[in-house]
Amino acid sequence: MKPLQSKTHYFFVDESGDTTFYDRYGTLIVGNPGCSKLLILGFILTTDPHSIRQKIVLLQKEIAKDKYLQKIPSLEKSLRAFHAKDDCPEVREKMFRLIETLDFKAEFVVARKIDGLFRKKHHSNPGIFYDDLIVHLFKNKLHLATENIIYFAKRGDKDKQAPLAHIIQKTVAGFEKKHSHKNVAIHKIYSQLPKTEPCLQVIDYVTWAVQRAFIKKESRYMDFLQNKIRFICDIYDFEKYPDNFSSKDNPFDITKISPL
Repeated sequence: MKPLQSKTHYFFVDESGDTTFYDRYGTLIVGNPGCSKLLILGFILTTDPHSIRQKIVLLQKEIAKDKYLQKIPSLEKSLRAFHAKDDCPEVREKMFRLIETLDFKAEFVVARKIDGLFRKKHHSNPGIFYDDLIVHLFKNKLHLATENIIYFAKRGDKDKQAPLAHIIQKTVAGFEKKHSHKNVAIHKIYSQLPKTEPCLQVIDYVTWAVQRAFIKKESRYMDFLQNKIRFICDIYDFEKYPDNFSSKDNPFDITKISPL
């Protein structure tokens, strides 16, 4: 087990996809229009969020002054917060090139939405399904620093800060029980809007790159960020198990993904 480091780890968490399996009549709709085949959950980890925030703000100022980009309909939204799905290609390229220079590492958990597994393992409960991914994502990450500050991207008006804090504590307790090792780190959890936390705009982009690889079979964005993405686990890819993960020693390759 790695020794505790006297520093603060900053995690910025985002997701792609949803926890929906059925329509209001109980019919399975996974893969139908508006209902994703996957839920992807990931974070970027850094010890220096301040410099990342500064560089994102500087890029927004640069883009605001770029005559070539004026009158692009999406530009106003980009200047509030970068969002990979909505930004125009010119802005998206600038953002990806900046991200490649930033000091962070990213990790992801990918969960295929399998009806039988959802019923048996998660009791047909979307909340349990989501919480299980949080546990997988953080189960070996919260004992390495004296303080962990975790920012989750806030969606809409619903504040999930309290339930997220609960599942983080559950993750810590699970680690302590498994390893018979007391986690003495301090854990602080916040729910934040990307427009007020630039680091969440970075994880939005990296998550989008992973989503494109799994859903669209388009890996060029992930390939560009290959030195930033440290680990991906496709946890329910039973066809590939136990090789259903990518790491430094087992690099990501789009051909390794089992059909969804």
